[in-house]
Amino acid sequence: MYRDTWYFDGIAWKCSHREIPDSQHADLVMVFGDTDVFKNPLHYEELKSIFPDAHIVGASSSGNILGSHVCHFPLIATAIKFDTSRVLVATAEYHDGDDMEALTETLVSQLPHEELRHLFLLSDGLTINGSDLVRGINRAAKEVSVSGGMAGDGDRFQETYIIADSPARQRCIAIIGFYGSDLRISSGCFAGWSEFGAERMITKSDGNVLYEIDGEPALDLYKKYLGTYAADLPNSGLRFPLSIRPDKHEPEVIRTLLAINESDKSITFAGDVPIGYFARLMKPDMDALIGGAATAAKKIDRTDTLNGLGLVVSCVGRKIIMSQLVDEELEAVQDILGENVQLCGFYSYGEIAPFDNNIHKCELHNQTMTLTVIYEG
Repeated sequence: MYRDTWYFDGIAWKCSHREIPDSQHADLVMVFGDTDVFKNPLHYEELKSIFPDAHIVGASSSGNILGSHVCHFPLIATAIKFDTSRVLVATAEYHDGDDMEALTETLVSQLPHEELRHLFLLSDGLTINGSDLVRGINRAAKEVSVSGGMAGDGDRFQETYIIADSPARQRCIAIIGFYGSDLRISSGCFAGWSEFGAERMITKSDGNVLYEIDGEPALDLYKKYLGTYAADLPNSGLRFPLSIRPDKHEPEVIRTLLAINESDKSITFAGDVPIGYFARLMKPDMDALIGGAATAAKKIDRTDTLNGLGLVVSCVGRKIIMSQLVDEELEAVQDILGENVQLCGFYSYGEIAPFDNNIHKCELHNQTMTLTVIYEG
């Protein structure tokens, strides 16, 4: 595997690290960028002229990851050339009222199953319920591992875009299929948030809207625990996500608060919060968050003898809360994976990755560091 790293400095694309002898023979280009620049169709056309034979896929972001840093350039791209492996891409646009589970199943079915080793999914980050995506892809992917993320838009939450072998589009889902017997692919995820308060049960909800916990209005309970932070809801909700799990023996997933409704005392989260699940509030601890990123990296099946590509999808909430310390979670990941793994990725509105106890079932995460590392050889 060969990897080139490119960045757009506001004027032109420039290569900062070159391994591919001839860029036109790249197989895949992963591109991430600031929304206002990413959505300009000119930049896709520029990349296509540099990499005419490559699939070009990526997402608008809330922070562009290149190596062990959040890059200040508005667009970054990583070109990959495989020795014997290959990639295929399936895309779909959707509309209001579409059955997202069925749409995702259909999208997966467009990719041949023979020698399929992994699926990497990218989607619009604002106009779709990520839980529906995950349910559909789990039904269709069966014994194939899945990871990915939902596009971001900085801290604006206004519009998100996907590039998938065409200029940037909204309301789009893209799935990259990685094929080949020489591929070694593993994923890791970990949050690192600290729990506080008692574990309670969700007693009334509808999809991603939470109405009651232990029979008490959800918003009233949140305000009681947040204290002075309650006055800044929903913005302060990024600091206090909710962990949920179906029973006390299952791992937790994190849900980010998106909106509140004072009239019915409900809270809207970035993924489903099912009735009967256990729930507990979380709070940030910087050392624990950085340690969580390191824990995610330790779950990767690592090797020092092969070049690797590390696809990083972390949460915008982590970036906002860690602020100037955000590079430290990426440095922790790079230190563990080693310099032979080239990191690229983005800060997202939702992360998709399996738990290590069930690698063939992905989950929708929020406020979580997720990694997908690809080796060939």
